[in-house]
Amino acid sequence: MKSIMKSKKLRIRGVGDVLLERRNRAKHMSLSIRPFRGARVAVPRGVSFAAAEKFAHSKTSWIKKHLEKMVSIEKQAEVLKESQPIDRVEARKYLVERLNELCGRNGFKYNRVFVKNQKTRWGSCSDKNNINLNVNLVRLPDELIDYVLLHELVHIRIKNHSRRFWEALSKFVEDPKSLDRKLRQYTPSLL
Repeated sequence: MKSIMKSKKLRIRGVGDVLLERRNRAKHMSLSIRPFRGARVAVPRGVSFAAAEKFAHSKTSWIKKHLEKMVSIEKQAEVLKESQPIDRVEARKYLVERLNELCGRNGFKYNRVFVKNQKTRWGSCSDKNNINLNVNLVRLPDELIDYVLLHELVHIRIKNHSRRFWEALSKFVEDPKSLDRKLRQYTPSLL
């Protein structure tokens, strides 16, 4: 029985290694760049690695541009790792107090709040209106902390990221899309 290759490294001049990785759930080829992991092409079943290599080569300029951004994010992460450890009790106290202040000021009510060390998210809102917050939020600038808190509070009313959601969020935060882009410069798992 022939084994199916799950991944392959491709070296592109001027870019470096790009991981081609077979993903059963992928419907289309997609390219992503992650801090400390580099560039990766998700290859769906039925698509050859040769086609994935061609796809990666066609995206060379995009990869270069985004790898440069990753370098700055990685440097930022290294600096933050050297900073003082977070006092989880104080972080939780600060985040919950700020959340409650924003609720009172803007008429929101949530069910419960949890503060955890999450790897991929800054926050989330469950169907039961429980708010989950990343303890590393306290390392962010104040405007981004408030943005995340208000983002999750608006999810109490609108459970998706539709146009209606962004319009509602813009009533509480000036230019939420711009703040969302700023937030993407930080990665929770790196802090």
